[in-house]
Amino acid sequence: MSPSRVLVLNSGSSSLKYQLLDMGDSSRLAVGLVERIGEQTSRLKHTPAGGESRERGGAIADHDAALKAVAEELARDGLGLDSPELAAIGHRVVHGGRTFTEPTMIDEAVLAEIERLIPVAPLHNPANLTGIRTAQVLRPDLPQVAVFDTAFHTTMPESAARYAIDVRTADEHRVRRYGFHGTSHAYVSRATAELLRRDPADTNVIVLHLGNGASASAVRGGRCVDTSMGLTPLEGLVMGTRSGDMDPAVIFHLMRVGGMSADEIDTLLNKKSGLIGLCGDNDMREIRRRVDEGDEQAELAFDIYIHRLKKYIGAYYAVLGRVDAVAFTAGVGENAAPVRAAALAGLAELGLAVDGERNAVRGDEARLISPEGARVAVAVVPTDEELEIATQTYALVIGSGNHT
Repeated sequence: MSPSRVLVLNSGSSSLKYQLLDMGDSSRLAVGLVERIGEQTSRLKHTPAGGESRERGGAIADHDAALKAVAEELARDGLGLDSPELAAIGHRVVHGGRTFTEPTMIDEAVLAEIERLIPVAPLHNPANLTGIRTAQVLRPDLPQVAVFDTAFHTTMPESAARYAIDVRTADEHRVRRYGFHGTSHAYVSRATAELLRRDPADTNVIVLHLGNGASASAVRGGRCVDTSMGLTPLEGLVMGTRSGDMDPAVIFHLMRVGGMSADEIDTLLNKKSGLIGLCGDNDMREIRRRVDEGDEQAELAFDIYIHRLKKYIGAYYAVLGRVDAVAFTAGVGENAAPVRAAALAGLAELGLAVDGERNAVRGDEARLISPEGARVAVAVVPTDEELEIATQTYALVIGSGNHT
């Protein structure tokens, strides 16, 4: 019997998320998170299926130490990395440029290209590379697969993917819209079609991935035709700490008038803008609490967030022409009922509405929150990027015959 387990690793700059899945039935055998890697206050939280969560503290120096600690926790549950049932390790990689349009078996050439793309994903690709190299050391014999955030969006037509700048300059420096959160958009668009009992190939969905990072996509028949993030994950919606869309001349203005350096502006737009820049909080729960207490600054931040979101819903409705569903996902999209209600308020003429009672229900299952008989379905679909990565990884490994 072929090995059926896939370990999914999502390496951040100071964190390591992981899940071990059995692709025989898509069940989770263990999930966990290592955070604050490189600090004295590092923490590993590990939860085996059907068991109690375990935590360990103390300094975890680097990703190598983090993955070794994860391996130890898995081994305690009889799920060690040396298990013959482990078929592959799947890695989330944020930026694949135009080179990687599908899951890819990792070799030195692939690593070199991921490294070459660091300038367009400086916060993400270096951490992704570290996770891959660490895993290769621990299991050099095991297939390692990269699943790229950008891959789902490579189906965009050139009219959506190109910026209106000099073509030669754009091509020389690889400047175009790549899009991100692709594994989430792929999973949610397909799961939404299944919720509606429709064929994904005949279903048009606007997907709203709303977390601390946020993006929207227009998906026609299972293929992305437009998305809000661009060359980097900075463009598009208002996010927790990122500005989203903005007149690019603001940058020149801050350089000339404000005397700010490129690095200072980069930090401003990526880490000190968005909701946290507008009101000092990037947690939507806290912002809503402040709004309910009459805090005008929080209310303005919320209104700006919703205004941008509503603009993208309208724009992607126009791009698609026919919309079968709008799907909310990720931390804010799945849990913040006021955001869902406000984003679609006033759009009844487009067939978009939220049923108040359905919207107020919380749950872990995909569900409809639109009124009975609505022309356009509105859904809450919990994203499952790890399952999507594991599914794509397993399919590639089994298909290539590298699992034996």
